[in-house]
Amino acid sequence: MALTIKELTDAVGTGITPRMVRHYHQLGLMPPPPRSPGNYRLYSDRDVRRLQRIVALKQQGFQLSHIQKMLETEPEAEQNSLLEQLQRQYQTVIQQIAQLRQTASALEGLLGRDRHCQTTQAEVLSQLKRLEAETQLEKFWSGLDAHVDAHPEAFGESLQRLLPDWGDRSEVEIDLLSKLVLACGDISLVQFVQIGNQALTRSREALKSGCAIAVDVAAVNAAIDHTRLAHLGCHTQVLIDNPHITSAAEAEQAFWQDHTWKDKLRQLPIDTVLVVGYAPSVLLAVNEAIGQGNLQPALVIGMPIGFSHAPAAKRKLMHSDTPFITVTGTMGGGLLAATAFNSLVESLIEKPDCHCYLGK
Repeated sequence: MALTIKELTDAVGTGITPRMVRHYHQLGLMPPPPRSPGNYRLYSDRDVRRLQRIVALKQQGFQLSHIQKMLETEPEAEQNSLLEQLQRQYQTVIQQIAQLRQTASALEGLLGRDRHCQTTQAEVLSQLKRLEAETQLEKFWSGLDAHVDAHPEAFGESLQRLLPDWGDRSEVEIDLLSKLVLACGDISLVQFVQIGNQALTRSREALKSGCAIAVDVAAVNAAIDHTRLAHLGCHTQVLIDNPHITSAAEAEQAFWQDHTWKDKLRQLPIDTVLVVGYAPSVLLAVNEAIGQGNLQPALVIGMPIGFSHAPAAKRKLMHSDTPFITVTGTMGGGLLAATAFNSLVESLIEKPDCHCYLGK
């Protein structure tokens, strides 16, 4: 069956236009089609499948030059070949990220220096051009690092220089993002943090009212600020209450082996704050309970680590009407989840000096 270029784009859908198809011909992504007696391009079902592959790969973030290389070397019918191409592309991207991360780390090492370090920095920078090429980096950093042990590091000053312009972000949000960066040492994390559906306002109101707190595993419970929570009148509950769980893999296994936590989830009161930092499947279950109307939390902090379930669970959370704080993609972890929660609690009450009331 022969299709015109308009029929081809209609068959593929997803916003593809004849102009884009002609552009793909120019780049070599689409092979030259035969022509009709009236000089119209004619396409086959194979062309439809090829264009669908191009569109799908482009939507996954691949550049057109990379897609062309993949299509040139990959037999369309062989799934293993596609996986091999994706693995090679992934390795290339990871190498690029590593190189950029090294460059960014070096720049952060310069830009993040506080006032006490700047005198030494200025002196070393002035000498940099005079250093021999084979030794300049070693001498450069040894000179910069010579006096860092003479004073405590000024984290706040460094963050002001390193973090982006906050624009109209609230003081509470700025503090939360800053604490997340300090928890992992990665400035780029800010780009992946998503806060939605009046999360900060709703959660702070609930915390001031002494709401319930639910966490996925005991390790997250150990990391949250029980001192302030006691003053606020908030009580915590651990869904998967096994103190031996110390990794996301163990949390996932416990999720599927023991279903008693599901009863705990259904019994959580309205306006509970949930903190999920380990088990992606717990966050998926939370989303399901919210969708069914069985759970109405004031906030869900969803930051589990994972490579399939976690990104999917976070996307579902962001598409809901529930107030949320998350880190998109595979990144996250119990420390980041607890840090985000503690930042909200800290915004409501100064840390008491005395802990003796906890034993009462």
